Amino acid sequence: MKYTPLKPQAEPAVKPLMKPTVKPKGTAHLKPPGEIRIIGGQYRRTKLSVPNRPGLRPTPDRVRETLFNWLGQDLSGWRCADVFAGTGVLGFEAASRGAAEVLLCEQDPALVLQLKSVQARLKADSVRVERGDGLSLLRRLPAASMQLVFLDPPFDSIQFEAALKAAAQAIAPKGLVYLEAPRAWLDEELAPLGLQVHRSGKAGAVHFHLLTKVDAPQDVPQDGLTA
Repeated sequence: MKYTPLKPQAEPAVKPLMKPTVKPKGTAHLKPPGEIRIIGGQYRRTKLSVPNRPGLRPTPDRVRETLFNWLGQDLSGWRCADVFAGTGVLGFEAASRGAAEVLLCEQDPALVLQLKSVQARLKADSVRVERGDGLSLLRRLPAASMQLVFLDPPFDSIQFEAALKAAAQAIAPKGLVYLEAPRAWLDEELAPLGLQVHRSGKAGAVHFHLLTKVDAPQDVPQDGLTA
C-alpha cells in the first residue's frame, strides 16, 4: 500500500480582539446636535440648531403652538424679553409674529454666537442679543416696560422665584409672563410674587403657564392680549 504523508494542518486563525462596545464613562449620554423649527409667522420653518449644551432644553413644538394660540398669534407692537434664551426659539417665534422688540439674553458664549448668527441670517432687526445673566437683566428692565417675558430657565435652576418676582415688575399692567418649569406653580405661591395663573398646561415632564399680574385689569381677554 502506497504511503501518503499527511499534510501539516494550518494553525487556527486567531480572531482579532473585538472593540469594546461600552462607551467610556462620561460620554455615553452625549448625543449629536439636533434641530428645531420656528412654527409660525414670517420665519416659519426656519431651522435652529440644538447643540449639546448643559441644561439646554428647547420648548417642544406642541407647547409653543399652544402658547401662541393663547397669545393670539399677532404680537405686532409687543416688547418681549426671553431672558434664558438658549436656542432663542421663543424669542424668534415672537419676532416672527410681529413683535416690535425682542431681547434675547443668554450666558453661554457658544449659544450667544448662535443667536447672533440666526438674527443676522433672518435679518431680524427687532431682535437684540445680549450676553449675561437673565435674572440680572430682568432686574435692570424698566418697570412696566414689557408686554411679554419668557421664563424658561434650566429645570435644576434655583432662580425661579427671584425671576418670577423680577418679571412681575417688568411687565405692563396687561402684560404676561410665560413660565416653563418641572412642576406646576399655583396661585397661592405666585401671589406673593405679584402674579397669578391665567392659563396652564402640561406636556410630558414640562409644565407651562401663562401668568398675569395679581392686579391685572379685569378686561384681559381669554385669548390674546392687547399690547
